Amino acid sequence: MSFPSLPHPVRPAATAVALAAALVLAGCGADKAPKAAATVPEVSALTVQRTSVPVALELPGRTAPFLLAEVRARVDGIVQDRRFVEGADVRKGDPLYVIDPAPYRAALASAQAALQRAKANLVSSTAQLERYKVLIGGNAVSKQAYDNAEAAQLQAAADVAAAEAAMTTARINLGYTSVTAPISGRSSVSQVTQGAYVQGGSATLLTTIQQLDPMYVDIQQSSAEGLALRRDIADGTLKLDGGKAEVRLKLEDGSTYGHPGILEYSGVTVNRDTGSVTLRARFPNPDKLLLPGMFVRTSVDQGTRQGIVRVPATAVTRNPQGEATVMLVGAGNKAEVRTIQAGSLVDGHWLVDGGLKDGERVIVSGVQKLRPGAVVAPRAVAPAKLAAAQAPAPAR
Repeated sequence: MSFPSLPHPVRPAATAVALAAALVLAGCGADKAPKAAATVPEVSALTVQRTSVPVALELPGRTAPFLLAEVRARVDGIVQDRRFVEGADVRKGDPLYVIDPAPYRAALASAQAALQRAKANLVSSTAQLERYKVLIGGNAVSKQAYDNAEAAQLQAAADVAAAEAAMTTARINLGYTSVTAPISGRSSVSQVTQGAYVQGGSATLLTTIQQLDPMYVDIQQSSAEGLALRRDIADGTLKLDGGKAEVRLKLEDGSTYGHPGILEYSGVTVNRDTGSVTLRARFPNPDKLLLPGMFVRTSVDQGTRQGIVRVPATAVTRNPQGEATVMLVGAGNKAEVRTIQAGSLVDGHWLVDGGLKDGERVIVSGVQKLRPGAVVAPRAVAPAKLAAAQAPAPAR
């Protein structure tokens, strides 16, 4: 009698081996899967091109009045009256003070009397000389008497001239008792009060008048900056514009003054203590916004620098040696570091004197995260758009 064959029992060891083999094969397949591609950073790149750049030099300065007059006493006496308001505007010739005129009126009257006496003596001496001229012809008088008469007539004429000068002096001194404004401008604090005694010999200060429109600004420029400027002009790097240089002004609160000025004077002597040269600019001041003694910042036009490269300040860094460097897009779109010769910083751009060539691409954004040799995806940016993007937002 035959029995049906039964299936072999499943062995646990064989099952474990099969499972392990499947896991190993799955792991190998995972290793062979393609890796995700690394992200290439996108950067903004500015193509280098040489251009002509207006150059302005920022220098400190202080305002000064266009005219300054110290009103002082020119005769001795008691101040009887003050006829102006302190701090008010006055015009040339306006009365300011009255000094007691009584002694000077008396002096003028005495001088007038002395002049009349001298003129009377001159008439008498002249008449006597005329008579002696007739008598000397007939030898009626001696030659000595005639000479004495002639000398007396000349002396009387001199006395008249002296009396006239004394009367003029007395009249001038009387006029000095009425103190008037020598210039038009704004008056200052009165240094004397009614009843004060002033002296002409020591020229007692009464008040001060300052003309505020226009206004001067005295600017200090270092001799080294002036020397560099003259060298740039000599070698043709800097081309001067025709006419007088324009000057712009920033006030103490950082605001820009609305009226441009012109440079009128450039000093020729270097101050031994400060090593600077004084420049003077003139500004219109119709609103009397500028006052004497204010500290300001000036921007003085120096001319036009030829064949210069402008690089945004954000694209320039410094290496450990302190040298200016930029990051360029090199061959194969790889970032590379280049040392440059950076000159002045004007309107947020460095004026580069050397180290860059036309057509090279300077990375202007994302420089801090890049390393030399890294591959980048450059995106060209126009200088105008870059300047607009870097312009500060208006204050609210």
